[in-house]
Amino acid sequence: MFKNVLIFILRILAQIMLWRFKPAIIGVTGSVGKTSTKEAIFCVLKNKFDVRRNQKNYNNEIGVPLTILGIGSGGSSPFKWAKEIFSAVYKIIFTRKYPKILVLEMGADKIGDIEYLTDFVKCRVGVLTVIGQIPVHVEFFRTPEQVAKEKGKLIKSLPNDGFAILNFDDERIKKIAGVSGAQKIFFGFNEGADLRANQAEVHLEDLENAHLSFKVDWQGTSAPFRLNNILGEHLIYSILAAIAAGLIFKINLVEISQSLKDLCPSPGRLRLIKGIKNSWLIDDTYNSSPSASLAALKTLSQIKAPRKIAVFGDMLELGAFSEQAHRQVAVAAAKSADLFLAVGERAIFMADQAKKEGLGSEKVFYFASAEEAGRKLQNLIREGDVILVKGSQGVRMEKIVKEVMAEPQKAKELLVRQEKEWE
Repeated sequence: MFKNVLIFILRILAQIMLWRFKPAIIGVTGSVGKTSTKEAIFCVLKNKFDVRRNQKNYNNEIGVPLTILGIGSGGSSPFKWAKEIFSAVYKIIFTRKYPKILVLEMGADKIGDIEYLTDFVKCRVGVLTVIGQIPVHVEFFRTPEQVAKEKGKLIKSLPNDGFAILNFDDERIKKIAGVSGAQKIFFGFNEGADLRANQAEVHLEDLENAHLSFKVDWQGTSAPFRLNNILGEHLIYSILAAIAAGLIFKINLVEISQSLKDLCPSPGRLRLIKGIKNSWLIDDTYNSSPSASLAALKTLSQIKAPRKIAVFGDMLELGAFSEQAHRQVAVAAAKSADLFLAVGERAIFMADQAKKEGLGSEKVFYFASAEEAGRKLQNLIREGDVILVKGSQGVRMEKIVKEVMAEPQKAKELLVRQEKEWE
């Protein structure tokens, strides 16, 4: 009851704030890549405009209004919520300066989530990142097609003079593109994309200087891009969406290229961290899905190292597809890593499949918890190892990274979920 009342109050206050200041709103959704895309768009726009984007995982019916209002969460305390709501009312009445652009990540755990948000958050620009052929977040959906339809409600809500930024390489997105009457900018690698990336190279020879380079073609012009500390070629999709957003707001390719040099991977998103015994950690622990896991393993396979270790936790919210997806990831892991550690109830399928793919029993380890896995990994690591750690939020795989990072005192700065409520 309290939550329903809170959601109603936050919605009304957010509507008032939007009515008063009328910012341009960019909505971002998809099955994977939402946060990376949101951060890349913010990076492109921040030097030219006053921009605000969601913090943390504020992408639902509570988090989106919190971002609009510029207030924090009251957690489970009605008293703290009363304080935050009072702060929001004060800002609505007395604030004179408000961001010109809001970049709002929008999540969907069930049918109706996107429709609820777009009913009062009127986006001028809508971004669909990736939906893909591998089902993601289908626990509360009957089919992957329902996921695509729900995400598509963002672009369906756009005005005819708005812009839809769409992944040209994703067949599900191309199929639903017609629901929007807005002007469309398709991005991708494939021939026919309006904004096209080519000559992509991931430079992982020296991890101290790891970077991603590629060229972008747009309406007869071309510009080179170099992104330091960005490891995954799949992250180019997020960059392309951000470039499209910059172009919509009249920023040229050269300026966009310069802005993206400041882009740094967010905590828990394919981020390089020094590990114990002169090893390297690839921290991808923010969340997990089949397609993101396969992309991370592709990055691991491209790195030259004396030994590579893959540490994978459960992928949640996959419903009936769970076993199939976990086994599919283990097939790729067995080809990419020398050792494989599986963590969590569902990860038992990964451990079993990794052995079937040829990794011997002495190279595959299974653990019920991240804490157990972290202690074992400490003993397994040798000098020069590269360790990829990934799993869904509920498995808390960042605990493993904290256990084996060279400077654990920097955990609050470098890792996800280090706040008191998580601890």
